[in-house]
Parts: sequence; structure tokens; C-alpha cells
Amino acid sequence: SGLASLPPYIWPGLSQFGLIFLTGYIRTGSIFLAQTQDRLISLKRINSRLNVIGIPSEIISPKKVAELHPLLNVHDLVGAMHVPEDALVSSADVALALASAASQNGVQIYDRTSVLHVIVKKGQVTGVETDKGQIECQYFVNCAGQWAYELGLSNEEPVSIPLHACEHFYLLTRPLETPLQSNTPTIVDTDGRIYIRNWQGGILSGGFEKNPKPIFTEGKNQLEIQNLQEDWDHFEPLLSSLLRRMPELETLEIMKLVNCPETFTPDMRCIMGESPSVHGYFVLAGMNSAGLSFGGGAGKYLAEWMMHGYPSENVWELDLKRFGALQSSRTFLRHRVMEVMPLLYDLKVPRWDFQTGRQLRTSPLYDRLDAQGARWMEKHGFERPKYFVPPDKDLLALEQSKTFYKPDWFDIVESEVKCCKEAVCVIDMSSFTKFEITSTGDQALDILQYLFSNDLDVPVGHIVHTGMLNEGGGYENDCSIARLSKRSFFMISPTDQQVHCWAWLKKYMPKDSNLLLEDVTWKYTALNLIGPRAVDVLSELSYAPMTPDHFPSLFCKEMSVGYANGIRVMSMTHTGEPGFMLYIPIEYALHVYNEVMSVGQKYGIRNAGYYALRSLRIEKFFAFWGQDLNTLTTPLECGRESWVKLEKGMDFIGRDALLQQKQNGVYKRFTMFILDDHDTDLDLWPWWGEPIYRNGQYVGKTTSSAYSYTLERHVCLGFVHNFSEDTGEEQVVTADFINRGEYEIDIAGHRFQAKAKLYPVTSLFTHKRRKDDVELSDLHGK
Repeated sequence: SGLASLPPYIWPGLSQFGLIFLTGYIRTGSIFLAQTQDRLISLKRINSRLNVIGIPSEIISPKKVAELHPLLNVHDLVGAMHVPEDALVSSADVALALASAASQNGVQIYDRTSVLHVIVKKGQVTGVETDKGQIECQYFVNCAGQWAYELGLSNEEPVSIPLHACEHFYLLTRPLETPLQSNTPTIVDTDGRIYIRNWQGGILSGGFEKNPKPIFTEGKNQLEIQNLQEDWDHFEPLLSSLLRRMPELETLEIMKLVNCPETFTPDMRCIMGESPSVHGYFVLAGMNSAGLSFGGGAGKYLAEWMMHGYPSENVWELDLKRFGALQSSRTFLRHRVMEVMPLLYDLKVPRWDFQTGRQLRTSPLYDRLDAQGARWMEKHGFERPKYFVPPDKDLLALEQSKTFYKPDWFDIVESEVKCCKEAVCVIDMSSFTKFEITSTGDQALDILQYLFSNDLDVPVGHIVHTGMLNEGGGYENDCSIARLSKRSFFMISPTDQQVHCWAWLKKYMPKDSNLLLEDVTWKYTALNLIGPRAVDVLSELSYAPMTPDHFPSLFCKEMSVGYANGIRVMSMTHTGEPGFMLYIPIEYALHVYNEVMSVGQKYGIRNAGYYALRSLRIEKFFAFWGQDLNTLTTPLECGRESWVKLEKGMDFIGRDALLQQKQNGVYKRFTMFILDDHDTDLDLWPWWGEPIYRNGQYVGKTTSSAYSYTLERHVCLGFVHNFSEDTGEEQVVTADFINRGEYEIDIAGHRFQAKAKLYPVTSLFTHKRRKDDVELSDLHGK
């Protein structure tokens, strides 16, 4: 089931040169069951998204489930989602059809041939060594499934592909007394951890148990695909769940229990894209048991990637470069896949976190912050504080609180935001990616001017917000760059950009011994001092004036803080609030933090976390890369024209695309939405991905959202498109188009009215007002 990503040309049959290759396609539909209200809410959120991308689906009652599949026990259900156009195909027939069609097009397929290793010269794929000789090639795609990890490491220049195999079980039965019809709906009972589908008039049923069995950790993999040993004791919980859902199967004869290896990745998403270290080495692996469903779409995008250098859709969440070497530890992978496999069917509420592979990368302040009540989230292996639990709070209840509604941490984050607004807070943001680019001459400036859209030829000490764009003008990276000296620059990027950004820079930087790129992420602890009293804390610790007259906005200066020298102090906070970023050599981190907290006591200082930061940046209309910005988003589409210098005197990557877009207009615009009729205490919250409607027509989806404690309303950010009502084609989106619309945000099938604002908008955040008094005509937006 789940063929939404499969291209239509391999559905009923694949046609090539007048030949029809059958794929076993049968439209059955799928029914996703909900045993709890939270599961039903999750299905309603999915249903809203499916409907707007053209996949018919509906939420149905247990009674309707029984009508569609009479053999099901529905007494414990609260509802379900029906996807009527889902289908089944034969994986073997699809593979044969594609292989046959490829052969007709001249593709050579070598059967029963082992790849020994990929030949790499000067960082470029040049061929493949097999047990039957060499094959010359410029491109290699590692889609070796359970063998992908080992194959990646077999090269002279290893490619890290983090995945690990687990045993996966499913059973096959004899046909029922009245055999199931071929179009019997596929059942996905995630609360029961099982799936059920027709198989030759009988049942094929498997699942994702809570206690999976990882295999091949030592690397001693199978030589070829083989079934593993049956384990009925291990399968018993899934079998019990199956019999509860379909009691009539009690007397049905089971043919066999199949146990086969399946590979899983550290974050449940497949891996695709080009290696950051070997040009021409592509990967498509780790499908987490969904290879057939994903195959058509993934193959299409990977082919585009190889042909054009980029896919036609944003696939960052699948990109190999989202991982680093730290995720390739076999111990890490073994423990993580034991968590990942059950998670495929677990209920995942907003802001959930992985529990395995934690405390891998930590700030020097981790233990201090943990002792003060920090609750942690993980990004690219780095521990980051979410919020700080006061001593009087029930920690256990808070940890177990999981909901689509108002979360239990609401009041905690509110107090942290209030402190950022009225006093001063400290947020440990050490996980930011940090690079230094230096040269003996003007080489560093010249290459950065070519790679970035803003003008970096600024006086020493100035900070520039800029984008690292691709040829289409989209954001490969969104960063801040400080000019430390005439020939030295300090670059700050999002946490998960560490591998991708490094690879992009190395791709374009000339091999010049006079030009040095260094990853200094680990060298600096980063503290964000946010709030109006931050200036008082730093003035007292540095004995230097920190007022705007002496330390203007977007300025960087090395200073002494307490006893520590060489602290890079920057007048920015990534939130729009006043304050400073401190980049501290790690050996001084604990001293500087202690001094800041000690001196800050008289100014009401406290720790804060990323949830407070999120609320602050969203209400100020700040876009973040990876959430709001991606490789298909341009600066002109999100109001960042001032961060682009088209006439800076030299060409830069993406300039031609931006010039054309400036002339032709943009086809989407980044927009802020403030929910009007939404009850924060009683209604479901928006989190991300909610459909946006303009005058009743779907125009886009939210990219991030947060509760604004200043406005006392929810704020959503997202892109608005202009689809022609006649043809569905995209048209230019003007400011007038945005301003003249009536908007609604769809949260799990319920639409809430919202007011739309474009970037930038002016500020009224001078003091907190009651919800009814807030005038939304002049919100701040920088």
C-alpha cells in the first residue's frame, strides 16, 4: 500500500516499445485504524495534508470500517482514515518490469556479480571493481540495502552510510474458507503494531514490535538475500494483536512465518543523495521496509540529482549529508534501530525526541545546566536545552506529558520568554556550526563574495546576514558571517549544516594553499544573552561600554569577559530582541558562564531554552533554515531583498536566477499568520505542515508555528502560492494578492481564521497587551 510516490507509468503495467510488463497492480485502498483519540487526531492531521496534495482520503467511523472490511473487530476503535486509491503491486513483478524496460533502453544488467569496491581517484568515482572485472563509470549509486553500510566502507575513500539491519517478521496463511477478494482493503493498525493485507485469498500480516532484534552488528552480513530462522515466541505479541483484530483467523492454517532482514536509518527516513566526500558517488538506501512505496519517487529525484545537480523538490530531510560520521558508530546504530523500528508505528506527538544515542555531543556546560533543571533535545547529535524545569514542578509528569493540545511546559516557557523581554536570559547555543575562512591575500574575500549573496566587503568587526545560494537562487545555507580581520572571516550556520555546508564550500573553493577553511564548531561555546539587561551584565563584566553608541547592532569584537580573554562578542541574538552572542573558547566556558550568572543575579538573570527562542523568533517573523527556508526558497520570496546585493560589483551563485525572478515576480511569498478564533486552552495547536486556505482555496502550508506570549495568540509562518482556479498552474504572488485574501489554517480538519502579514512589518512589542487590544496592523517583522 501507499503508492502515492510511485509514478503512474508503473501502475497497472509498464509500457515500453509496445510491450506491456505486468506489475500485479490491484487497487485495494487502505484503512488506518485508531484505537485512541490521540491516534485519531494524528490521522486527521495526515488526512488534511493528503487532501490538498490530491490524494483522496477521509476520516470514517468504526461502523464504516466494518462495512469496508467485515472480518475486522471494530469494538475498540474510535475512528479510522480511509485512503481508497492505495494499491498493491508485486515487488518482484515491478522489479522485473523496470529491469526489462531498462534493458530495452540499452542498460546492461550483470546478474550474480559481486561489487568488491568502488574505484575513486582524486575524490571522483572512476569505476567499479567486481569479481568479474572492472567497469568504468563516472557515477555510482549505492542502493545495496542491508549491504550499503559495508559497501560504503569498502572504498579507499570510505563513504559513511548510517543504517543497520533488524529482523522483520510476517506470516502467510492458507486461503480463508471464503477467500478474500483481491481488492480487500489493506489494514494498518498502528496501535496494535500490525498491518494486514490479502495474499492469494488468505492473509499476509506483519508488524513492528516493541522489542526488535538487530542483526549483523559485527558486519558479518548475508552473502545474498535469505530468510532467517523463525521465532514464534518473538512474533507472539503481533500474532495476538492480529487475532484480536480478526478473530475468525483462530482456526486458519498458517503456511509459514517469514523472517527477513530489513534496514533502518537513525531517523526513520531513507537516505539519498551524493556523498560529501566522493564526487559521483550517490546513495539510495535505508527505506525502512517501504522500498516499493518510495521507489518510484526516490528514483525520480535521484535521477534528477545526477543529471542536473539537484532534484526538483526539496529532499533535505532525506539527504545523506544530514548525517555526520558520528552517526556511523555500530553501537550507536544498533541501539538506535532498536528504538526506530517500534517508532514507525508509535504515536509521535509534536516535539518528541529520540531517547537512544544521547549525550553524544555536549557543551562544556551540560552538567551545570542539567543540574539546574534543563530538559534536553537533540540536533545532529548535539544536546540542546528545551526549557528549564523550576524546582517546584513535577518533573516526571512533565516528561510523560505528550499532547497535540496545550503542553504542560507552556507556563515554563512563558516565564523564560518574559525574562527575555524584561530582564536577561542565557541560552546555550553551542551546537551552531562554526567555520573560519582565512587567506594570505584576498582569496578568502573573493571566494566568499562568489558563494554568498550579500556584500561581505565590509569593515572589520561588522557582521553580515547572508544566504549561500544555488544556481536557482535557493538557500543552500542561511548564515551570519563576521569579518574578524582583512583576511579572516567567522561563519555561523545552523547545527545540521555542518556536513552539507562544509561539502558545499569545499566544492567551490579553489585548491589554494593560501586559502584555509577550518571547522571550529568544537572550539567555541556559544552563549546567547537575550534581554534589555544583557548590556548591563556585559558592561560590568568587561569594564567596557556596551551601549548602541559604542557597540552598534551587528558588530563583533574580541573582548575580555571576567578573567577570560579572546571572547568574540556579537551584538545579535537571532530573535530580534536586544542582547549579545558570546563565542567563548571552550576552556573558558564554565568560568564565563559562572561570571555571567553571578553578576546577572541583580538583573534577574535566568536560564532559558530553545522553546523560548522559537517563540521569540517566530513572533518577530524570523525564518530559520531547515524549517522555513530550503534549497527551493529564494531571498526574494521571503522579504530578504536587503540581504542580497545584486550590484555588489561581482557575480555570485544564484545572481542570474534572482535577476530573472526580480523581473518576472515571485510565485510564492513567506507570510505570517496570526490565528483569530483559536482557543489556546481548548483547541488543537498548530505545529507545522498545516494547510493554508485563502478565500476557501488551498494556497500552501505552514512551515513553523509557536505561541506568541506577547500577542497572546498563535503565530504561524508559511508560504502562500497563487494557483489558477482554471488550470491549477502557479501564478505570480503580489503583496496585493496576500493582503486582499481571507485566510484560514486547517488544524486536523478544523479551520481557524487568521490574519496575514508580509515581511517586514513594524513593531508594536513595546509592552504586553491584552489579546483583544492587540492591533495586528503593525506587527514587528525583522
